[in-house]
Amino acid sequence: MKKKENGTKKRKKPWPTKDAMEQVYKMNLWGGNKSDFYSGVGSHHPKMINPYIDVLTSFLTSFKSPLVVCDLGCGDFNVGKELVRHTKKYVAVDIVTDLIAHNKEKFKEENLEFHCLDIAVDELPSGDCAIVRHVLQHLSNVEVQSIVNKLTDFKYVILTEHVPEGGFAPNKEIISGQGIRLKEQSGLNILAPPFNFKVKEEKQLLSVTLNDWNGVIVTTFYKIF
Repeated sequence: MKKKENGTKKRKKPWPTKDAMEQVYKMNLWGGNKSDFYSGVGSHHPKMINPYIDVLTSFLTSFKSPLVVCDLGCGDFNVGKELVRHTKKYVAVDIVTDLIAHNKEKFKEENLEFHCLDIAVDELPSGDCAIVRHVLQHLSNVEVQSIVNKLTDFKYVILTEHVPEGGFAPNKEIISGQGIRLKEQSGLNILAPPFNFKVKEEKQLLSVTLNDWNGVIVTTFYKIF
């Protein structure tokens, strides 16, 4: 970390992702009421979230000792609120300041914490399992790489991405914001270049398609070395 001339530490300058995501919620670009925070259809459509909650519940309850889970990009917490009870501690993180303040008021559990962080810039909370759902698909490759480098601190990673059906050229560059790589006929594969994420085990947990959506929503489990 760079230091100023007087010897004090200078915080890294964040990417403009925070401004972009705050605009998404302020202008309701993913839908919802003007007076509310809404993370889009991907966090509310029953055919998309119910199978996901079932799969995650099965995974989390398979351990004798409950896990500490870090939800990196928790959004409006419509999904995360169904998982908290199955964890030792649930740490929910998002980049949007007002959204986190709203979540803190709305959702209260003894084992639940909310933090406003830029996961590409800031140090991540510690835990056993990282959940990253519909997050990396919105970020530039530089930011994805920064996050992927930090995921090695977890035992398990469960990643959900919206990708094209069939074969596709992975990891095309985009500008961070509300859009995703699908418009470029691409999707994220963190095991492929330029990220080359190394794992001990990979397993697809879920694949969901909707008639009125292009592509497929894929949830993948990774066990880290």
